[in-house]
Amino acid sequence: MADWEPPRYELQLDVRRRNVFVTQLGEGREEEDENITQIPIIKEAAGKILDTSKNTLQKTLVLKKEVEYDRVSQELVDKRQEFAERMRVLDALKEQFALKQRECSDKAVKFEKFLKDSDAKRNRAIVKCQAESRQNELRQVEFDELTKQLGEKRIRQQNLHVRIKKNKIYEEFLLKMVEKVPDNYLEYGMDTPMKAIIRRYETLSFTNANLVNNLTVLADELESAQHRLELLKRQHDTSKLIMTSELSQLQLECDKLQEKNKQLELSFNLEKSQFRNQSVEIGSLLLAVINLADQCHMKHYGPLAEVEIAQKLDMIKEYILEKIQIERLAKNPYEEIQITEDQRLKRMNNTMKKTPPIRLYK
Repeated sequence: MADWEPPRYELQLDVRRRNVFVTQLGEGREEEDENITQIPIIKEAAGKILDTSKNTLQKTLVLKKEVEYDRVSQELVDKRQEFAERMRVLDALKEQFALKQRECSDKAVKFEKFLKDSDAKRNRAIVKCQAESRQNELRQVEFDELTKQLGEKRIRQQNLHVRIKKNKIYEEFLLKMVEKVPDNYLEYGMDTPMKAIIRRYETLSFTNANLVNNLTVLADELESAQHRLELLKRQHDTSKLIMTSELSQLQLECDKLQEKNKQLELSFNLEKSQFRNQSVEIGSLLLAVINLADQCHMKHYGPLAEVEIAQKLDMIKEYILEKIQIERLAKNPYEEIQITEDQRLKRMNNTMKKTPPIRLYK
């Protein structure tokens, strides 16, 4: 148990005269003793009687105010403890919320990374698929070309077989003629018709051989030129495919940037309209405060042009409170007579603070 403490509040009353409650005033009381004080029955509250009575001691009023002050102080301490407890609970909730927010942000970062990796893999797979598709198309075109060449070769082979069958007759005729030619036909003169035919044949054979060689060379050059052309076509198709994929990616990025610009422009317009509305509202509010300050101007605040907006609000508040006090005094003149010393000192301090200081110059 705590040590016993003396009572803080103690009201000492001097019993001067004996008090007697009177139920009937002024009837048959002439024979009463003069030392008896007659106290009528009062239905008003004790606090109101103490505040309004002229005979109430200043000690009683001070004691009452101290009791009220202690009660309010205790309530303030309780409220502070309750507020501190709520703040501790709020700090714990804030820590939990910050932890959850960090976890959510980490998950969002991981998910964003996963989406980027998935998009990169998908783009690489698309590019690879498109390249393979183009290669398959090129292989199919090459296969068709080779099939066409094979058909042409077969047709040429058939034509050659036809020519061989056709020239077989001449070969047989020549073989028969060789068999019938005498063995010493070379001893005959150079001007014989046979010799002229042989020379003509040799000339045509040499010319044919030259033409065949030229045709082979030209065929080889044509084939190499076709290979080079195919290679250039493949390179062109590959470059075109890569450029198409890059163009599609750039187009997607351009669309995203355009959409982002549209969203930023929309948000900028919304914020601009909100700022304009707030500026109009603030201007109207400042104008209303200035008008009220002009109507509620008080001399101890100084010139109105030099008074700041916060002091103008204080001046309006003081003017309204003063008007309310005057109205109360006009309605109940006996209830507002007792003004505490704290209120007077407060008003005096506020007046001295608002009054500009006097500077002394040498």
